[in-house]
Amino acid sequence: MPDHSSPETYRRLILEDVASTNSEAFARAGQGEPGPLWVMARRQTQGRGRSGRTWASDPGNLYASLLQRSRCPLALVYQVSLVAGIAVVDAIRAAAGTTLLPGLRLKWPNDVLIDGAKCTGILAESQTAPSGEVVLVIGIGINLSSHPTDIGRAATHLAAHGIAIAPEAMLDHLAASLARWLRTWEEGRGFGHIRTAWLERAGTEGEPLTVHAGAEKLSGRFAGLDEAGALLMRDETGAERRVTFGDVALGVSSGRNC
Repeated sequence: MPDHSSPETYRRLILEDVASTNSEAFARAGQGEPGPLWVMARRQTQGRGRSGRTWASDPGNLYASLLQRSRCPLALVYQVSLVAGIAVVDAIRAAAGTTLLPGLRLKWPNDVLIDGAKCTGILAESQTAPSGEVVLVIGIGINLSSHPTDIGRAATHLAAHGIAIAPEAMLDHLAASLARWLRTWEEGRGFGHIRTAWLERAGTEGEPLTVHAGAEKLSGRFAGLDEAGALLMRDETGAERRVTFGDVALGVSSGRNC
C-alpha cells in the first residue's frame, strides 16, 4: 500500500451534487480510476448507510468516500469498517484540538458517538475487479454543522460541541487518519493492532447492551471483540455469545436502536 502520510498526497475530487459518493467512487473505478482517490460532495441526493438506510445529506456536513484498491483476502474486507471507525474518532480528536470531547467513543461495529448520540455514518463496500484486486470504497459522513432529527435515534453534530470546521478541513484530518490506520491494518495482517485500538475507543467491558439481529434480540453485557473483530457479549447466565451482525443499542433496551 502506498505511503500517504499527509492528506496532501491524496488526490481528491470535490463535486457539488452526487447521488452518493460511494456510487460515484465505484463508477470511477469502473472507468479505470486506480485510486487512492477521495470523492467528496457538497450534497448527496441518495446517500445511504448500513442495511440500506438513507443517510441525510444536508449542506455543510462532510460526505466523502475513499476509493482504494487492495489485495486483501475477501474474507477480511469487513475489517475495514472497524478501521474506519478508529480513523474517524482520531480525525474528530484532531479537529477538536484543545476542545475536550470525553463522550467521544465507538459503538460496534463502527458507529461514532458523542455523549451517546451518533455523529457519523460509515459504509464500507467492496467489489472484485477483473484483475483480482479488491476495489474498496469507504464512505464516511460526518455531521459538522447539523444533524438529522428523524432517524429514530439520538444524533448530534460537531458544532454543537464547540467544533466549527469546514468539510474540506475535516477531510484533511480524515485523510491523514485513515491513511495511517489502513497502513496499520496492512490488509488484515495487522488486525491485532486494530482490535486493540478499537477497544481503547469503545465502552468498558461489562457495559449493558442489546443487539437487534433480524428477528432475534440479544441482551447482555459487552465482553470485547474476538480475534476476528466480532462482538462478544455475555448473557445473564455468563455464557459468551459471538455476534457478527446486527444493530447495537447501549444500556437497557427501550425498543429502539441508539
